[in-house]
Amino acid sequence: MLEWVVKAWRFLWNLFLTYAIKFGVVGIVGYVVDVSVFNALRLGASGHGHFFQEPIGAKIISVAVATLVTWFGNRYWTFREHRRKNFVLELFEFIVVAIGGLLIGLLCLWISHYALGATSLLADNISTNVVGLFLGTAFRFLLYRYWVYGHHRKDGLSARQHKTEAAAMAIFEDEASATAEADSAK
Repeated sequence: MLEWVVKAWRFLWNLFLTYAIKFGVVGIVGYVVDVSVFNALRLGASGHGHFFQEPIGAKIISVAVATLVTWFGNRYWTFREHRRKNFVLELFEFIVVAIGGLLIGLLCLWISHYALGATSLLADNISTNVVGLFLGTAFRFLLYRYWVYGHHRKDGLSARQHKTEAAAMAIFEDEASATAEADSAK
């Protein structure tokens, strides 16, 4: 029984939890960037009386900056073995998913600020940086893990490494063992 639990834990750890922990660390860095830029803009760091000082404009800018920070972190650390050769397409897909997460946060902010009338800075932060963040993070993790950096990607680093390893084995394989292996496969 204990052996089964250990095997199940290792399976979950390798399949999901290592990615979730790394994603969480990168996300914390992105969160600090997001909240800092959002509050700086809301408090007038870029001037007063324009769209980017309003809640929606400030959130759009803060998420855009945080998205670039988290793309680098996820590409080169969290999902490094699944990053893609075509980094422009990868970044585009990453941004599409991030926009989905942004829309979830904006919807929470809009409901709180405009529909419910909770217009304080604290209410704006709770709606977008707590509720919206939780829902958006779950959405982003699942789509980054299984779509943007999915194992099924043919141009991913892990797919390219498998091809390279197979080619290297073919180069160093001697004729006798190749023939014996081919005969045993029949």
